[in-house]
Amino acid sequence: MQTPSDHPSNHPKEEPPFRVYTPASLGTALRHYRHQAGLSQAELAERTGLHRTYLSALEQGKETEQLKRLLRVLRQLGVRMTLEKADW
Repeated sequence: MQTPSDHPSNHPKEEPPFRVYTPASLGTALRHYRHQAGLSQAELAERTGLHRTYLSALEQGKETEQLKRLLRVLRQLGVRMTLEKADW
């Protein structure tokens, strides 16, 4: 018998992680988590010390030189990057 605390509606639904294969998939994940945190691009830029236009480019799936290099390394190693909500 299920107790009230066992009922599925009493447990927050865990989101599947974002698998990052491309600049576009990273952008989608970043935008999702920024919205989930209730932050504007300007607020996140200020907190991270980055330019808002750089964050905007990432969210739009633009391939920055740093991201291009990172994805190249991951492909050569045969691994993928997965993003999920951290509890820290």
